[in-house]
Amino acid sequence: MDSGQFTAEPSSNDTAEREFDVIIAGCGPTGAMLAAELRLHDVRVLVLEKETEPASFVRIVALHMRSIELMAMRGLLDRLLKHGRRRPVGGLFAAIPAPAPKDLESPYACLLGIPQPVLVRLLEEHAVALGARVRHGGTVAGFEQDDEGVTVELADGERLRARYLVGCDGGRSTVRKLLGVGFPGEPSRNETLMGEMEVGVPPEEIAAGVARVRESRQRFWLRPFGGEVYSVVVPAAGVGDRAVPPTLDDFRRQLRAVAGTDFGVHSPRWLSRFGDATRLAEHYRVGRVLLAGDAAHIHPPTGGQGLNLGVQDAFNLGWKLAARLGGRAPDALLDTYQAERRPVAEDVLDNTRAQMELHATDPGPRAVRRLLTELMDIDEANRRLTEKITAVGIRYDFGEGPDLLGRRMPDVEVARGSLYGLLHRGRGLLLDRTGRLTTGGWSDRVDHLADPTAALDVPCVLLRPDGHVAWVGDDQRDLDGHLSRWFGEPTG
Repeated sequence: MDSGQFTAEPSSNDTAEREFDVIIAGCGPTGAMLAAELRLHDVRVLVLEKETEPASFVRIVALHMRSIELMAMRGLLDRLLKHGRRRPVGGLFAAIPAPAPKDLESPYACLLGIPQPVLVRLLEEHAVALGARVRHGGTVAGFEQDDEGVTVELADGERLRARYLVGCDGGRSTVRKLLGVGFPGEPSRNETLMGEMEVGVPPEEIAAGVARVRESRQRFWLRPFGGEVYSVVVPAAGVGDRAVPPTLDDFRRQLRAVAGTDFGVHSPRWLSRFGDATRLAEHYRVGRVLLAGDAAHIHPPTGGQGLNLGVQDAFNLGWKLAARLGGRAPDALLDTYQAERRPVAEDVLDNTRAQMELHATDPGPRAVRRLLTELMDIDEANRRLTEKITAVGIRYDFGEGPDLLGRRMPDVEVARGSLYGLLHRGRGLLLDRTGRLTTGGWSDRVDHLADPTAALDVPCVLLRPDGHVAWVGDDQRDLDGHLSRWFGEPTG
């Protein structure tokens, strides 16, 4: 199936069983990934996607290091690599030219560009193969929740029942609005046109024109994508209605205004506009209704973090919601979704605010940009900002403990090959170099690998299904307490 093909089961088949464990509104990358994560634990999932056809444009999106690692954890990476293009991790923060930091602790230290429709299709196919139901043309119009679940009403009047509802329906989320959750932040101040199109002048003329403009305007570029196709970004203040897609003439007019030439652009592949609105939901959960992805946070696309942030929300939420539905975990585990992910989103919003300031043309921001460019020559500073953008520097607050506690575990070598190869089923994992520990009554949800050769600097680690280190040590009683904290009561 190519990226332009589209299939969907008839709605009569999708809703033959009207009760579900989870209904997800929105089948973008976040919704599809969440559905797949839930299905790893046999949760009955229905995904409602209001669009009946795939996106008509082929926009290229980027998966950062942490998202690439997560795809490797679920055995999806080889599939994605067939459709993507890798490039080095460098120059991510505010497009300040910088090489990749030295010795990044990941075999996945790259940026993977992939067409968004292809990514969505592959993730949806993955979810469906695991047993999720996806209904296209299904639009949430309302819902009511009670102590037992949520009744969802569709635009055609049909009513469905689920134990939980998750809004993955984008920045204008219907679920968030109906839930009454505030979405404070700043409205858009700067408009930008972005698209991919062919150009009609030689590459050296483009390079000279871009270099000239970027001496004073950072929010401008024409970057080769392959052949005569270029990615084009140009400021768009006052260009048309934000709710209406831009035209090629809009691009030509703005290019002439900013660069003095339109570079002979023609044959667009896709055209869009974006603003720099920055907003964060006040709550990620109200009762049995949760928010993830752009429904919970929006920000400018600088740094390419938005899609990654949403996919990582899904990885954090999926196993926790499944554990709650299975009766194995207390409600407090589900509360950790907001406690962990909302601060991450706050940090992303702050770093995109900073990046947008560094794109400004005023003397002050330009002076700060020059200073930061000098600082990026220091590897430690470059590494810090790169780890921030790529999300490999995240450390959740799990309390006092070694520095590794709360961080994501790199894909270290183990006797059975790749550590991430052991996480495909979405279970927890005890990686035990001592050979003395056991998962005991948690073996139905936590795997155990006794491997004295594992490339660890500590005796043992307990990994959550999202690959974050939940415990470090070598004491069985201490381990049992953390197994209970993260995976619920033991069986037997």
